[in-house]
Parts: sequence; C-alpha cells; structure tokens
Amino acid sequence: MKHYCDEWINEWCRENGWTDLTFVAYNYWAFPPNAVMPEPIPPQVLKLIKAKNGLSPEEKKWLMGAGIVTIISIIASLMMYCPMPLVFAFACNAVTVAILEVEEA
Repeated sequence: MKHYCDEWINEWCRENGWTDLTFVAYNYWAFPPNAVMPEPIPPQVLKLIKAKNGLSPEEKKWLMGAGIVTIISIIASLMMYCPMPLVFAFACNAVTVAILEVEEA
C-alpha cells in the first residue's frame, strides 16, 4: 500500500532540488541535487510529509471500507441475533489496521 500521495513527494522534491522521482519496491527514489546516483527519500522526510498531510487517498478508502463493513455487521448481528457478523467485522478491521501500519525503514 502506498502510504504517501505521489503529489506530496513530488512537491517536496521540487522544493529541495531532487529530480526523477520513482517508486521502486515500496520505496521512493530520486536524484539529490548534483548527484549522479538516485537515493531513497530519507525516512525523516517521509515522516514529516505524513505528519503534515495526514492519510493518503488509498488509506482513506481502506478506512471507509472498514467502517462500512462494521456498520453492516452490526445491523446483521442485530437482525440475526448472532455474534458472527461482528467476528467477521473484527477480522476485517484487524487486517485493515495491519495494512495501515507504516513500515519503519
């Protein structure tokens, strides 16, 4: 999952003189100013970008889906007098939380 919007990273690259941004193996790579080899965007920078901009559009979709599954499960559980839909919602939400976890570099 992309935890960062490409526009956010492109904006930072333009402001700091980095060029030719690419996304390879879940890492953003670009050429620093006056460099001949691309380097990964520093993790500190990615954390600052994430703190400034919040959730990416893909993360928002996952959270919306988890919310919808939870609401449907609550309604189904009440209608069927059965806790199994809530167990399903819990499993879906656990997967969503794991996917939304930002990996430390």
